Amino acid sequence: MIKYYTVRGDGSAELIIEKSRFIGRVRETLSRDAADRFFAEIKKTHRTATHNVPAFVIGDSMQLQWASDDGEPQGTSGAPIVQMLTSEGITNAAVMVTRYFGGIKLGTGGLVRAYTASAKAALDAAGIVAVKEGVAIRYEIGYPYLDKLKALAERSGFSLGDLVYAEKAAVTVTAEKEDAQRLISAVTGLTGGTERLIYRKDCDIRT
Repeated sequence: MIKYYTVRGDGSAELIIEKSRFIGRVRETLSRDAADRFFAEIKKTHRTATHNVPAFVIGDSMQLQWASDDGEPQGTSGAPIVQMLTSEGITNAAVMVTRYFGGIKLGTGGLVRAYTASAKAALDAAGIVAVKEGVAIRYEIGYPYLDKLKALAERSGFSLGDLVYAEKAAVTVTAEKEDAQRLISAVTGLTGGTERLIYRKDCDIRT
C-alpha cells in the first residue's frame, strides 16, 4: 500500500526566464529542522541572489506546509511552489528557488509561472519515488538454505539485506506489508521450519 510519494534524491535545475536566472533545488526532508538546514546551505551559496524562495511539505498526510516569498510580491512564489507540490502528490520535500534578477519585471502571473516551473524542473531532475508500507523480518537460517532464500527473494520480489555470517546466517528479508504472511509462509516452507525469527518490524519501502 502506497503511503506517499516523495523525491528520489536531491535535484536541481536552472531556467532563464526573461533574462532572470532561476535555480530550483529540492531535497527529501522529514522535519522542519532538516528543511531549514537545507535552505541555509543554499542561501550561503547564493548570498548575492535577489531572492531565495523556500517552501516545504512534510508528513505522510502533507500536514506541515510552509513557504516564504522572500521579498517577492505576496503569493507569487512560495505559495505556488507548495501548491505545485501538493497537486503533484509530493510530500517530505523541501524546495528552494533562487532568483537572480535580470532587469525585466515578470508581473504577478509571470512570477507564479516562473517559480512553479523552476520548482517542477528540480522535481523532474530528482525523480519521484513511491513510499510503501513494508515489513522487515530478520531470520537466522542454516547455510544450506541461503542460496534458496536468495532465489526465493528474487522470484517473489522480496529484498535481502544485513547478511551476517556466523554459526548460521542471519539475514533481513523485506517485503510489502500486505505480503508479510506470504513471506513468512514461504521461508518456513523453504527451511522446513528450521529457521529462527529474530525480529519483525514495520518499515518503509521505496519503489
